[in-house]
Amino acid sequence: MKPPIKVVILAGGQGTRIREESEFRPKPMIPIGERPILWHIMKHYAHFGFRNFIICLGYKGEMIKEYFLNFELMNSDFTVHIGHGRRRTITVHRRRTDEEWNVTLADTGLNAMTGARLARVKHYIDSPLFMMTYGDGVSDVNLKDLLAFHRSHKRIATVTGVFPPSRFGDMVVHGNQVVQFIEKAQTGSGCINGGFFVFDQRVFNYVTTDDNCIFEREPLERLARDGQLMMFHHKGFWQCMDTLRDMKLLNDLWASGNAPWRLWK
Repeated sequence: MKPPIKVVILAGGQGTRIREESEFRPKPMIPIGERPILWHIMKHYAHFGFRNFIICLGYKGEMIKEYFLNFELMNSDFTVHIGHGRRRTITVHRRRTDEEWNVTLADTGLNAMTGARLARVKHYIDSPLFMMTYGDGVSDVNLKDLLAFHRSHKRIATVTGVFPPSRFGDMVVHGNQVVQFIEKAQTGSGCINGGFFVFDQRVFNYVTTDDNCIFEREPLERLARDGQLMMFHHKGFWQCMDTLRDMKLLNDLWASGNAPWRLWK
């Protein structure tokens, strides 16, 4: 029996562009509605059947650890039995969530860049294929279709291309093949790196554990040059949480009851 596909979530950055919030908590813990954006991302993956997560921790990672250690209690009604010389016991009543996830929380270094974080969790990834995304963006991308696309081309890597303003890694594309990857380009096709990657194990030949290994630079650039990077076109909703304005937009969408990324019931 093949091991389930793992989902790596990069959650260790310092979130300097939204310092007003990230000064107090890691960026993936900034809330949309009552729950952190990290929960929204994981609900999206779980909706498509991907429930095995590896979260790469760094800045204020202890807060993410505490969140999952107390996950059941924080999402349930419970009674605490104390006093009278007995050990404290807890009775859990109504749970307000139905998550069935396996979550590995991996300390990948305070100052590590994205490529280094990926390299440092290699020993937790036993599935031939695995997925990866960032801990600060939501989308309605169909992850089953993304995986099927990756399997169809048999290259090492697939990146999801999205079409917001060109603030991130721009991609030069011929058909579905990425022939050039340019981090934070200001001009180009307008199709940018939206995360939501799929890889096979050969991707680890392109990353190192050196703190300065930035996945979006030399590793993705090499993959593109080697003809091993393909793009899954996504024309639907995608939004990262980079600024307070982004945070307000996502919270307004959630409050409206029509959040595009809420594919689950």
